[in-house]
Amino acid sequence: MQVRSLLKLASAVVLLALASGTMHAQGMGHPLTAPPPPGAKSAKCVNRPIPQLEDITAKSGVTFQHASSPDKKYIFESMSGGVIVFDYDRDGWPDIYFTNAPTIDQALDGKTAMGALYRNNRDGTFTDVTKAAGLTKPCLAMGGAVGDYDNDGWPDLYITCMGGNILYHNNGDGTFTDVTAKAGVADGRWSAGAAFGEYDGDGRVDLMVANYVDFHLNDLPQFGSTSYCKYRGVDVQCGPRGLKGAGDALFHNNGDGTFTDISKQAGVDDPNGYYGLGVIWADFNNTGRPDIYITNDSTPKYLYKNLGNGKFEEIGYESGTALSNDGSEQASMGIAVGDYNHTGRPSLYINNFENENPDLYRNDGDWNFTEVSFPSGLAMAALPWVKWGTAFVDLDNDGWLDLIAANGHVYPQVDMIPSDPGYRQPTLLSMNLGNGNFCDASEQAGPALEEKRVGRGLAVADLFNDGNMDVVIEDLDGSPMILRNHGIPGRHWVSFELAGAKSNRLALNARVKIVAGGMTQTDEVHSGGSYLSQNDLRVHFGLGSASKIDSVEIRWPSGTVDRIGSLAADQFYAVLEGHGIVPADQIRPQLKKPAVTAAH
Repeated sequence: MQVRSLLKLASAVVLLALASGTMHAQGMGHPLTAPPPPGAKSAKCVNRPIPQLEDITAKSGVTFQHASSPDKKYIFESMSGGVIVFDYDRDGWPDIYFTNAPTIDQALDGKTAMGALYRNNRDGTFTDVTKAAGLTKPCLAMGGAVGDYDNDGWPDLYITCMGGNILYHNNGDGTFTDVTAKAGVADGRWSAGAAFGEYDGDGRVDLMVANYVDFHLNDLPQFGSTSYCKYRGVDVQCGPRGLKGAGDALFHNNGDGTFTDISKQAGVDDPNGYYGLGVIWADFNNTGRPDIYITNDSTPKYLYKNLGNGKFEEIGYESGTALSNDGSEQASMGIAVGDYNHTGRPSLYINNFENENPDLYRNDGDWNFTEVSFPSGLAMAALPWVKWGTAFVDLDNDGWLDLIAANGHVYPQVDMIPSDPGYRQPTLLSMNLGNGNFCDASEQAGPALEEKRVGRGLAVADLFNDGNMDVVIEDLDGSPMILRNHGIPGRHWVSFELAGAKSNRLALNARVKIVAGGMTQTDEVHSGGSYLSQNDLRVHFGLGSASKIDSVEIRWPSGTVDRIGSLAADQFYAVLEGHGIVPADQIRPQLKKPAVTAAH
């Protein structure tokens, strides 16, 4: 271990010991506001165009409403609400699935709350096809992820739940079949985040599941009953502190439609019993092997280094990604991964609780990260909010990744506290200045972001295939927001849809590098991430004023590297491993019969 890593570990342990006592004394592990550290920046965006994000939900045909308990007496009732964006029918237009969960009282009465799949009609509207698609199994759902586990070309859907997850096989005819029992991936605990990834280069995607707390309907903690059930003197739901952690799971794909839980032998089973929420696979050190990052609520975060032999080493402390910059444990929820500063290395952005700064872990290489949320200008605007789903996404197509975050409190009771910003909260938008810093554009991108919501899951996609990345946010206590991005005139872009041959069919964990307009950008195909959510699997790059791409390099999970020459901008390209650019129909299977058209 390097000297730098040892020093970082030692300082983190000391700071953690100091910080933990303060946090525990305040109950729930949530800190009061502290003064910003030296060098903290905060700036509104000036002298630059800001993309306008319009809430088109009302005219889109999306009528979904998440089931909601007004008082949130139990922690489960505050935690659901994932958004899954994926092209389930392979027509080239992203579709949307919203997860749902009944309240605890409804669950005790045997009632259910169904999620909703909306098919993209290609005209700015969506049609509810949930029942016709067969996505109707009862579940106390949290979120989910997408992966083609049998490499048939059809994206399958994994839904995380409390008490048993669901794997839906995509039948290729507009319908899904529950194959959980055969596949062996139910888990059975309270699962939160999930992500598919090809970590061993065998051409098949495996599945990582982050589990939250040991919570059961027949043994419910009593509202306001202990110090862990109070917030600033007000009675609230209990947890996560005071409850037992649930452990995590890694399911290895056996190649025959089944999976084997290898989490313990792989070293990723969470022996500390932390409160797992978010998970993503990403190659953080350019080894060609994806690593695993897990956000844990009120406990240190995990970074699992892929050792290349089927095993992982947990290096959260050593890498600098386990704690806040002052050594505090944080209530960490959403994850975004992106090369925001054009180093060729993916950095991490983590959303945390009210009065906890988000973590921008800048990837400095060689498994070392530096937390720079305050000096980058991200922390100050985010401090008042409870922060959930998030994404690195180039919303203005200038070639630099911006950040968007959904916000909303967990306790409706905070509206009784005059000093608290409230239960419903606005959405946060931070624009990348191109120099390692960000400016706050939350009040400049249109009235939709200023509307106070109870945001949870967030996903991004070019829903309307117009070259602008759009945003979908699930509201725990109301209708979702579909935010159409009207973009910036004159800005160029390019989008790649990848398909593996030796690698997994959806090309999860393939890395794309482009050079255009004198700028080099990199991105990776990810399953899962954000908070309980899934972004579109196409890789989008803004190009600014560049009208062509000089070169493209794709490194596939198999180790194959494809290089492509000059390409025109403002196009969608389909790429098949080992074959370069191909017609889209060559990588998309065709529906076996006409797709379902409506719920019935």
